[in-house]
Amino acid sequence: MPELIGLRRHIHAHPELSGAEHQTAALVAGELRLLGWDVREGVGRTGVVAELGPEAAPLLALRVDMDALPVEERTGLPFASCHQGLMHACGHDLHTAIGLGVARLLAPLAPRLTARVRLLFQPAEEIAQGAAWMLADGAMEGVQALFGVHVFPSLPVGSIGVRSGSLTAAAGELEVEVLGEGGHGARPHQSTDAIWIAARVVSGLQEAISRRLDALQPVVVSFGRIEGGKAFNVIADHVRLLGTVRCLDTEVHAELPGWIEDTVHAICRGYGGEARVRYRCISPPVHNDPALTELVEEAALALLDRPQVRRLEQPSLGAEDFAELLTAAPGTMFRLGVAGPEGCAALHNGGFDPDEGAIAVGVQVLTLSLLLWMERRV
Repeated sequence: MPELIGLRRHIHAHPELSGAEHQTAALVAGELRLLGWDVREGVGRTGVVAELGPEAAPLLALRVDMDALPVEERTGLPFASCHQGLMHACGHDLHTAIGLGVARLLAPLAPRLTARVRLLFQPAEEIAQGAAWMLADGAMEGVQALFGVHVFPSLPVGSIGVRSGSLTAAAGELEVEVLGEGGHGARPHQSTDAIWIAARVVSGLQEAISRRLDALQPVVVSFGRIEGGKAFNVIADHVRLLGTVRCLDTEVHAELPGWIEDTVHAICRGYGGEARVRYRCISPPVHNDPALTELVEEAALALLDRPQVRRLEQPSLGAEDFAELLTAAPGTMFRLGVAGPEGCAALHNGGFDPDEGAIAVGVQVLTLSLLLWMERRV
C-alpha cells in the first residue's frame, strides 16, 4: 500500500489531459515491465495494454482509465496538482494505482494462472473517446469477460456498490446555434435578439421534457456553456449553446436528436430567429452482465462484511465510455467508496479528495474477481 499510494500521489501531482497521458502511460508501462508483464504502448494513441498468463488460455480483461480534467485544484494537499487548471478530479489517479496493484498481486501467480489476463490502461475517458480508440487498435480482441471500477463519493471508504443491468446513462453532446439579427440595445424591437431567444431555448427544452416525454424514462439536458454578444449595448445576432444530454433508455436516446432538433427549431421560429442544431452520441449506457456482477459481489463478500457490499438501487445519469468496450464482450463495473469520515466532495469538483484507503479495497476485490472467473469461467 505505501508504494501504491506513492504512485497515486505522483500521478495526482502530474495530471495529464485526455489524449496527452504520455508521462502517465510511460510510468505505467515501466512499472508493468518490472513486474514481468508483456507490455504494449501506444494502444489507442496513449493507452497501455499488458498481458500475463498462458497464451492459449481464455482471456479476461480489466480496464482502468488515466486522464485528468481541466479543473483548478482546491484541496491544499501537499501532493496537489503541479499544473494550474488541471486536476485528477474524477479519481482516475486512484484507478491507475488500483490497476497497478492488481498487476502486483497477479505477477507472482503467473505460473499458476489458468487464464490470460489483459490490463487496459485507457486514455481519454473524460472526452468519451479513449475506449473507441483502444477498440480500434484491437484492445478487446479475444476478451471473454471485462471488469472495471469507478470511485464513488456517495459511499464510505471500505465499501463497494454493485448493480446488475443499467449502471450509467447514454450520453450525447449538444450544440445549438441561435441566429437572430443585431441592432442597438436601446431599440430591441428593431432587431431579433439571439440572447433572448437562446434563453427561451434553454428553458423551453426543460419544459418540453417535462410535458412531452415520458416521466418514467428520465431525460436530462444540461447546458454548460453559452457564447454570444460583442458589447453591452449591441443586440446579439448569434449565440452558441453547448450542452449534454443523458437518458437510460437506448430507444429514447436514439430518438432524442430528432426530437431536440424539432423542438429547438420550433422555439426559435416562434420568436423570429433560426437555429442550427448538432448532436453527437458520446457513449451508450453501461449495462452490467448479471453473472459477472454476481461474481464481483461474491468476491467482495469474501473480503468485506455484508453491510460494506451494497446493491445500488438506482443507476446513474453519468456516462462512462466503458460501455464502448462492452460492445465487444460482457462485463461489469462496480462503484468504489472513497468518502472518509468527513465525507468527500463530488466528482469533477476542485475539492475532490478521496480516501486512499479505497485503493486496497479496489485491488483486492478486482484481483479476487479475476481469480474467481478463472475458477468458474462465468
